[in-house]
Amino acid sequence: MSTTFTIDTATSRATPTPAPMKRMTVPAIRARKKEGVTAEPLVMLTAYTVRMAQLLDPHCDMLLVGDSLGQVIYGLPSTVPVSLDMMCAHGAAVTRGSWHSLVIVDMPFGSYEGSPEQAFHSAARILKETGAAAVKLEGGEAMAPTIAFLAARGIPVMAHIGLTPQAVNVLGGYGARGRSEAEAAKIMADATAVADAGCFAMVLEGVLEPIAIAITEAVAVPIIGIGASARCDGQVLVVDDMLGMFERVPRFVKKYDDLGTRIAETAGRYAADVRARTFPTVEQTYQPKA
Repeated sequence: MSTTFTIDTATSRATPTPAPMKRMTVPAIRARKKEGVTAEPLVMLTAYTVRMAQLLDPHCDMLLVGDSLGQVIYGLPSTVPVSLDMMCAHGAAVTRGSWHSLVIVDMPFGSYEGSPEQAFHSAARILKETGAAAVKLEGGEAMAPTIAFLAARGIPVMAHIGLTPQAVNVLGGYGARGRSEAEAAKIMADATAVADAGCFAMVLEGVLEPIAIAITEAVAVPIIGIGASARCDGQVLVVDDMLGMFERVPRFVKKYDDLGTRIAETAGRYAADVRARTFPTVEQTYQPKA
C-alpha cells in the first residue's frame, strides 16, 4: 500500500481553512495492524522544528516530537531535564510545519508519573497548545492505568516500552533489554498491559530481536521498532542520528547521510572566503543605481 495525497479545499467549522493534504489519523494508524504482514510498514521520524517538519512530512506517516530534543537541540546530558514548556513549543512548531503526518508529542519526565489526573492535565495542555493529535509516554504495566484514564477521556496515547530513556538512572545505561528470561517476560507483560489499556500504538526500543518479533505477533496495536526488528509494524529513528549530524550514534542507527561533516566543511569554505575577502562579492552587495 503506497501513501497517496489528496487535496481538500472544502471548509467547515472543524476545518475553517482549506487543508492542502489530509492528515493521517489515529484510527488509520491503528488500522494498519489489521492488514497483517501485507501492510506497508509505518514510517516515523523525530522532528523538532518547522523546517525539518516540512522536509520530513511528505515521507512519513508520523512525526514524533521526541524529548530527545533535550540532547539534540539543547545539549542536555539526558532527556530527564526536558520540560513541558519545551515540548509544547517544539510540538507547535512541528504541527505548523506539517500537513500530512500524524504529530505525536512526548510527555516529559515528571509530567505524568504522579497520577492519571496529572497526566491528563499535562496531555491536555500539550494537545491544546500544539495542535498535535496524540501524546507518547514511557512505561509498561505501571503506566497502564494512566493510559486507560487518558484514552477514556479522548487523548490518544502511544506507549513506549523496552529501553525507556527517561528511566536511564534506574536502568543504569542504554544497553539492550531482554537478555534474561525474566526481563524478556517483563517486556512482553508490559506490551500486553499497555495494549489492553488502550494505547493506539507503541514504540519498542532496544530489545533483542526475538522479543520484538514475538511482541509484534502477539499484540493488536502497531509496534514501532527502534533497535528492535525489521518485522515490527514500523520504524522510528532520531532524525539527527539518521542524517549523520553526530559522529557517534547507537548501533541500531543507519546513517543515511553525513550532514555533520558536510555542514562543517561548508562552514569552513564560508570562513575561508570571509578571511580572504572574497565574500561578499558584487553579487551579494547593494550598489548605487547608475
